[in-house]
Amino acid sequence: MINYPSDAELLRAEIAAAAARMIAEDGADYGSAKRKAAKLILGNQTLRGDFLPDNSQIEAEVREYQALFFGEEQPLRLLQLRTLALSLMEILADFSPHLTGAVANGTAGEHSDIHLQLFADSSKDVAVFLLNSEIDYEVTETPHFRYPERMVEVLSFMWQQEGVHLSLFDYDDLRGAGKGAGKRRIDRVNISALKALIAESTTP
Repeated sequence: MINYPSDAELLRAEIAAAAARMIAEDGADYGSAKRKAAKLILGNQTLRGDFLPDNSQIEAEVREYQALFFGEEQPLRLLQLRTLALSLMEILADFSPHLTGAVANGTAGEHSDIHLQLFADSSKDVAVFLLNSEIDYEVTETPHFRYPERMVEVLSFMWQQEGVHLSLFDYDDLRGAGKGAGKRRIDRVNISALKALIAESTTP
């Protein structure tokens, strides 16, 4: 018996493919890409949340799009960003840095920034470190990776012509860094794991 995809599954796939194109081509974030893709396909129709693709489905589409249209340059760009991230993580080693986002999961492209999670007894320790290193930064906020209702500080700056965003967490949060909150799970890579990924990508 053949199981044909339902209308909802077809719609999710169409939205995921459109969102992936925006992410790969324009550097859009997943949330805004998903909303723009839904509006592009459906106009102003109200869409139930369960008709929207989740981030894992969109990520799979991003990988397929990159393989099809950026098969040669994307791996080089990813290696460049991972190498730069590693150098910065080694500088910030006292704050137990973990790489997250597209550079961690391998979908980074031309417009991707470097996202690090840092863990310290006080966020001021990181701020003082950056100031002593003569790095000017801007402060914003992002939801906590385990408790979305809580906000944490994000310090953003340019590093060797690339955008960097440092999300600051309490040191106690490090014990939960390998755990996500349901669908909000984020891939995290520490220094040793990142070295392994770089070595793997440069081995013939």
